[in-house]
Amino acid sequence: MHIILVSNRLATARTFNVSSRRVFAAAIALAFVVLALSVILWRLSVPAKVVETVAVAITPNVTVVKPEVDVRENISAMAVRLGEMQAELMRLDALGERISKLSGVPAPKSEAPDSKRRNGQGGPLVDPWKPMAAEELQREIERLAEAVDASADSLTALESQLMERRIKSSLLPTLVPINAERMGSPFGRRVDPIAGVRAMHEGIDFGAQPGTPVLAAAGGVVEEATFHPEYGYLIELGHGNDFSSRYAHLSKLKVKAGQVVKRGQLIALSGNTGRSTGPHLHFEVRFKGVAQNPERFLNQPANLVQAPLAESSGDMAKAKRGRVSGRAAGARR
Repeated sequence: MHIILVSNRLATARTFNVSSRRVFAAAIALAFVVLALSVILWRLSVPAKVVETVAVAITPNVTVVKPEVDVRENISAMAVRLGEMQAELMRLDALGERISKLSGVPAPKSEAPDSKRRNGQGGPLVDPWKPMAAEELQREIERLAEAVDASADSLTALESQLMERRIKSSLLPTLVPINAERMGSPFGRRVDPIAGVRAMHEGIDFGAQPGTPVLAAAGGVVEEATFHPEYGYLIELGHGNDFSSRYAHLSKLKVKAGQVVKRGQLIALSGNTGRSTGPHLHFEVRFKGVAQNPERFLNQPANLVQAPLAESSGDMAKAKRGRVSGRAAGARR
């Protein structure tokens, strides 16, 4: 490309030679300069918020998250969590009440902060369809979380009570030790069948044929398994907590001294040995060595054996006479 410059001041014209590449580069540079000046002028004349909005709109792969949408999603998630916790709390409460009724053990009183659930409530219904605010939902979730923890603690306490009751039941002589055909002398004072004078009968008699299985009324340790001049073949079990039980007039012993036995385990066979007028089992329950009325224990839950126990011979003499349900008969110790 040839460029000729002509001027009145110059005597002659000047000629310049410019290649096409230079012309193209100059055109591009000029275009960039114009574009830059246009952008600068535009930003100076348009508010900043509009510029930011346009910039975000033209930027590729950028997602605009509106604060309102985010809050709504959070509230929805919190509402779902609230419903789940309410359902869990109702399930725990129902489970605790069901276990309490089945076991007969009163459920522990809960110290839960959600006492409003059990107290009276009321008031006018205002904006029933108005959704709860995020702060309200958070407070309700925290309250229910504490209530769920308290219900779980109550169930744990109930489980401990049941375990304690089960242990007590297994260690108290509450199991009838023999399948008796008839009942003989009850606990208390009576006319002795051999001496013919009034004397204390320190147990109860179960009429049974010789060889009838005799079971441990509770778990424990065999303290004695021997022959006694009056009791005949005798087994005494120690149950802990100062309780023991005796099984007398046996025909055969099935355990030895020092042996650990379980509740309901076969320990002997009934008979007619010792000071006896006929085949039967003489059964005693003792507390601190003092005879107790076995009828207070047999077939009774451990938590019902609560009456004061005799701890002296004077208390024992005042014990009331009773009779285990069944037919009275003439079996005597």
